[in-house]
This record gives sequence, structure tokens and C-alpha cells, in this order.
Amino acid sequence: MLRVIERPVRDPDPGEVRLAVRAAAVNPTDIVLRERGAEDLEPPWVPGMDAAGVVESVGSGVGRLAVGDAVMAAVAPRRPEGGAQAELVVVPAASVVPVPQGATLEQAATLPMNGLTALLGLEQLDLREGQTLAVSGGAGLLASYAIPLAKLRGLRVLADAKPEDEALVRSFGADIVVARGAGVPESVDGFFDTAVLGRSAFPAIRDGGALAVVRGWNDGDSERGIRIEPVLVRTVLERTDWLEHLRELASQGTLQLRVAATYPPEGAADAQRLMEAGGLRGRAVIVF
Repeated sequence: MLRVIERPVRDPDPGEVRLAVRAAAVNPTDIVLRERGAEDLEPPWVPGMDAAGVVESVGSGVGRLAVGDAVMAAVAPRRPEGGAQAELVVVPAASVVPVPQGATLEQAATLPMNGLTALLGLEQLDLREGQTLAVSGGAGLLASYAIPLAKLRGLRVLADAKPEDEALVRSFGADIVVARGAGVPESVDGFFDTAVLGRSAFPAIRDGGALAVVRGWNDGDSERGIRIEPVLVRTVLERTDWLEHLRELASQGTLQLRVAATYPPEGAADAQRLMEAGGLRGRAVIVF
């Protein structure tokens, strides 16, 4: 059950900032929080890993950010104060950077968590320039960041898509686009499984290749020496350098920031229903 409540918000401690959130993206992890809760934390739980808004106050020792700055932030929802979908949030300053040039706050709210996930997955796959990467869910938001970031690493990229999405996926930088469900036409060195295919991705991966998975791995033992790499974005939420890199690439237009729909806080349940229905091209965003 989702509902709007009032909660006190503390002042920022040293090294933290308090944000007046204007936009917060809705992601699959929010559905998991709603369904399973947060271990060791009493409800109510506040979802959200992406926020964009204005710096409202800063703690001591924060010199990089100032009150009034328009910023985006990656937020950990499984903490006592909860996640990004609140009018005021306190977050480590390391998790906050200015919004990309030319981006609205709604657009900026789609970038931090998924951008960090894409960077982390590619780092863990550790492919060399010239090797081939397959990306499932090619038209989805995470894939739309993973594909151009992979191209910047000098990788050859295959991605799947529905026929009506082929041009979109090629615009992200994919070298080859295959029809969804048709299978990858060659063995690839690495596979970024943004569509949560699990074991069904194995036939596409060469012996000794690697598979990056985004929702953990509970699909049994690997095979043929394929390395399984669970991508845990919570471990890199304070990588300021990565957030700055994402901001720069979005400012250049290398990363496309896509908002599928906007909702008021009272419409959070509708936003999650839209996410659960699948086939979303971008993110639903809650606007405060």
C-alpha cells in the first residue's frame, strides 16, 4: 500500500546536504521495497533512488555545493530516513552533483541510479576494447545508458528490441539490433542483462565470458566457466566522479534522458502500476 504521509526531516550533518526535491524517478527497486519492505527497519518505508531538486541547506565541510544549486542525487532508500520520494531529503554530499546542462529536473531525476548501475556493470564485466557486449532490454532506460557507455569503452554492442524500437536502440549506439526473442546470432564476450533473463542468457555467451545481473542471482550454478557479476548499485552511490561523468555525458547529449510520464505524490501507486506493466520507454517521475 502506498500513501502520502508527513514525516520530520532532520538537519544535515557534516558532509551532508538537504534537498528540496522537485522530481523523483520511479524504478523497479521501488516495487521491490513496497512488496518486501526494508530489512531491520520499521515502516513506513520511503521508496526512491533518484532525486532532482534544489539544495535547501548544507552541513559543515561541504564546499562543492551551495544553497540554491539545482542538483541531482542518488539516494539509498533502505536507511532510517528512507529514499528519494519525499519533499525534503538528507543525503551525503558525495551523492549529489549539478543537473546536466539543458536538462529539466524531471529529466535529471532519471539519470543517477541507472547511470551508476550502467557504469558499475560495465566495470565488473571488464571487457577489453574491441570485444563484444550483448545488452538485453535494449529500449529500456538502463540499456539506453549502458549501450553508449559501452561504446565509449570501445566495445562492439548487440542489443535486442521490438521492430518498432529498432531505430531508437540504434540511436543509443548499438551496432547490431536483433529482434526480441530471436536470440543473439553469435557468442559474445559479455552480457549485460537489464531485462532479467537469467539463465536464458547463457547460450549467447562464449565459454569463459561474463554475465552482469541487476537483481541478484538465484538461478543456480553457472556453466562453461561463465562469470556471474551481480551489480549492486548501493555500493557506488557516493561515487561523485562517476556522477560528474554522467552529468557531462548527458550535457553533451551522449546519454538520452527520457521521462515517460509525470505524477503528483498522490499518484505514486499509478506510477508503480505503469512500471509493472512493462514496455516503458523512459521513467515515470513523481513531481513535488
